[in-house]
Amino acid sequence: MITARSQPTFVVTFAVTYAIFYVVSVEYNLALFTYHPALEEFGFLVEKAKDGPAMYWYGWMATSAIAAFVLAALASWVPDGWAKRVWPGWSWVAPLSVMFVFVYILRRFFLR
Repeated sequence: MITARSQPTFVVTFAVTYAIFYVVSVEYNLALFTYHPALEEFGFLVEKAKDGPAMYWYGWMATSAIAAFVLAALASWVPDGWAKRVWPGWSWVAPLSVMFVFVYILRRFFLR
């Protein structure tokens, strides 16, 4: 259970690791499940498109959330001395950096 003492560590760690795992999930297509909107069905892990396009976005978010939750839960158990060294600004710096990474990854769509 997360105590009030470890909540800031959990939140900062979750924000940073979610952003990082989201980039990794998108880049390597590590979707936990695939949604087929034309058929209105879900498939486990990454599946090819059946009838119409397949949506991996939900699966990428789920993969990132699970990985970030596990790492943030582990980080909430660190001693107080280490937890106080975590800068809360990382919860803003990491997601903003990830946005720039996505602009770089998707640059060919912007430069047509």
